[in-house]
Amino acid sequence: MAVYLICYLASYILARFGHYLISGVLLLAAAGWLYMEDYRKYKNLIHLRGLFSLFWVGGEGLACLKLSNLQTDWSNMTWFCLFLAYIGFWLVFEILVRVYGSGYDGYGRWRSFSGDSKPVFAMICGLTVLSLGCFIAEAVILGYVPLFLRGVPHAYSEFHLTGIHYFTVSCVLVPSLTVLYVHMRNGRGSEKLLIAALVMTAISLLIPILCVSRFQLVFAVLLAAFTYISLQKLFHPGWLAGLFVVMIPFYLILTVARSHNIEYLNGIFEMKKASMPIFISQPYIYIANNYDNFNCMVEALPGHSFGLKGLFPLWALSGLKFFFPQLINFPIYVDKTELTTLTLFYDSYYDFGWIGVLLFSCILGAIAYILVVKLREMRNPLGYLLYAQFAAYLMLSFFTTWFSNTTTWFYLILTGIMALFYHLRASRW
Repeated sequence: MAVYLICYLASYILARFGHYLISGVLLLAAAGWLYMEDYRKYKNLIHLRGLFSLFWVGGEGLACLKLSNLQTDWSNMTWFCLFLAYIGFWLVFEILVRVYGSGYDGYGRWRSFSGDSKPVFAMICGLTVLSLGCFIAEAVILGYVPLFLRGVPHAYSEFHLTGIHYFTVSCVLVPSLTVLYVHMRNGRGSEKLLIAALVMTAISLLIPILCVSRFQLVFAVLLAAFTYISLQKLFHPGWLAGLFVVMIPFYLILTVARSHNIEYLNGIFEMKKASMPIFISQPYIYIANNYDNFNCMVEALPGHSFGLKGLFPLWALSGLKFFFPQLINFPIYVDKTELTTLTLFYDSYYDFGWIGVLLFSCILGAIAYILVVKLREMRNPLGYLLYAQFAAYLMLSFFTTWFSNTTTWFYLILTGIMALFYHLRASRW
């Protein structure tokens, strides 16, 4: 922690004097050091605090490089809030470790579950059929499939029907369920069922491609990878890197399918070096500019929403937003209208200022600790899917306000329902 504090203070001072390159490099180094410290202690490649350290602090480091003309000097309040977002998480996690123990047992044990794999297979089939059915319904009603539509850059974002689309995108959970099923059967059982599960998985991955949803495709693969890592005895980090390399062509193909040409994207990104390749500038902006959007909100926000903005999933899932539109009528402050990705703590500041950021980070740290400790004694396989989801949200903490996102809570609720289903059926089957 001392290394982080020194690096953060130095980065702040250097940024104030315009030494952005060194400022960013210091935070990137701190992010790597913090992750390796947790990995060294717990030998868990996807340790929740380690992931949050690497990607939240690392994303801040990339933002400090200021490679785009869109990026400006952050206010003191922004620097303070970004610091609180990490320090609250780290301290609560560390305090709980010292009081109650780390729960570390080597994380090398091959997990085993009581009960049969049939309930998980039933979930794979049921969720795939439900998702595919909803996708077909949306395609028929809306009259098009985004992948086959050309010249309409935002067709993918308009491809949704209220209420139905949540079930369409629930297909992202299927690959993780298949990982659990393959593990639980452990070479036993019908080969026909295994083939059927793999076919269902292929269909579940096809749906995001047809929707031209880069995020849903990447998220599905990421969840499956995290589920596999949490189950496996041996896992080399290079395998995960190789997986992301394999995903790059699919990401680029879907980008082209959105009818977004390079000139259009470069015009939005406004990189200081116009010659910078799109495969560098696009990921950079999708990570770094979110911190500048946070700063934009901090500087422009006239008053706080006192919980109303963060409770958007409640207003959406309950239907109250249709009767009381004022519940969701809050403007989004960003530095460019085309770049609307935010950070995990955007809404917490929007609601309660720096106090909201600190409280939210402390809550996340406590939840992360509980999940890490419980991982070693998990008996319901859906618990690993829950862990994988939380790991993905912390890894992508630089991207958006996950826990005030309706889809996030839909996935969590759906996972809870499936966990209950497994609990009730496993003993019988």
